[in-house]
Amino acid sequence: MFGFLKKEAFKILAPADGELIPLAEVPDEVFSQKVMGDGFAVIPANGRVVAPISGTAVSVFPTGHAVGIETKDGVECIVHIGLDTVELNGEGFQPLIGQGEKVKAGQPILTFDKDLFEGKGYNLTTMVVFPSGYEHAFEFGHKTVAAGEQVV
Repeated sequence: MFGFLKKEAFKILAPADGELIPLAEVPDEVFSQKVMGDGFAVIPANGRVVAPISGTAVSVFPTGHAVGIETKDGVECIVHIGLDTVELNGEGFQPLIGQGEKVKAGQPILTFDKDLFEGKGYNLTTMVVFPSGYEHAFEFGHKTVAAGEQVV
């Protein structure tokens, strides 16, 4: 009867088309050891990245390599594209949202030049980590996912 008062279940979506992998398999200890929080990663098939959760873009890094999103309930999520891609200083990244902007889960948030980055030898594994506000065990095997597909 009062269905409109129900709290919607928290959903987390894949940020990109590609192969979902456990964070422990990311070849960077900051992520594999969960220093920045627990989460998961996707080896991207292309250069399109979508928001894994709905909320506010609390940080859109000037280098374009990462975006922070916070839900209205205080759950923080960081989407980090590639390893050491901060070194590119924004080259090849095109943010599609600005800091302070509201985003919906599944909305495109940035694009990147996959061919350029691979040509320069960068690992493009894209991490989704939750530094605070979300306690959940992310236990995934390898699986092909589509951008915007629900993973949790």
